[in-house]
Amino acid sequence: MTRWMNFAWRVQALALSLILFTNNVWASENTQHANATRVRQAFTNWQQGNGTAFDLLAPNAKWTVAGTSPVSGVYNSKAELAQVVRPITARLATPIVPTVQSIVAQNDVVVVLWNGTATALDHKSYNNTYLWHMTFKNGQIIEVTAFRTILSNA
Repeated sequence: MTRWMNFAWRVQALALSLILFTNNVWASENTQHANATRVRQAFTNWQQGNGTAFDLLAPNAKWTVAGTSPVSGVYNSKAELAQVVRPITARLATPIVPTVQSIVAQNDVVVVLWNGTATALDHKSYNNTYLWHMTFKNGQIIEVTAFRTILSNA
């Protein structure tokens, strides 16, 4: 009977481990799917003129613009980032319209590759390609590293 009890305990422990592992995997997949869906919906709304992807930012989100452009640097809040974005959008006659090329999600991270087009005040085309690496917590973006082409006129 002791040998049987030992075996039964091991089977129960294995079953419990599998259940816990499966629940963790499911929770992770559920979170990454939810975050990817949030990003996709935010970009769809933006494309339709109903908000922007910036609406997903937590108030104290950290935003890093990679590279050596005049706006490259680290911004430690949504408000601070807005101050940097405002002069860029002020040079545009039309709002930036995003077109998503790809969205990839893993755990709490979502990466989106997208193109932004607009018309500048001088009637020249504004065309940029962006890649945003976003980390989510509780449904909000808490950290972003952003890359963009710098070939546009704006």
